[in-house]
Amino acid sequence: MSKFSINHIALSVKDVTAAVEFYQKVFQLKDIENTASDSKTRWLAFDDNIQLHLIPRPNADIKTNKAVHFAVSTDNISAFTERLDALKIDYSDWVNSPNKDYIRKDGVIQVYFQDVDGYWIEVNDFNEQ
Repeated sequence: MSKFSINHIALSVKDVTAAVEFYQKVFQLKDIENTASDSKTRWLAFDDNIQLHLIPRPNADIKTNKAVHFAVSTDNISAFTERLDALKIDYSDWVNSPNKDYIRKDGVIQVYFQDVDGYWIEVNDFNEQ
């Protein structure tokens, strides 16, 4: 069987500049070149080079729920939630308890929050060993 890995996540966004600012502010992502086209789509990269493609769709009707999300892991969930607090970004556990994390049955701590377009993001402290 072939081996697979995540290359990128693509999101339709109403205001690409606002979305880029949000993701750079929260995750300190690197702005990288869009090598696919001359469009206004912006590409950002996480430290592991997984890319986030922000595709401008100013007239899109973006509807999401918490079950539709992407997740990233951090080695310091406490520092990350302190960062969200400092940026005045509300987060919650799975059942929407404000500014509260959740500890899964397997011991992984996770929080959820939304970006400027309403997409749900999970940040957890999963540590693959």
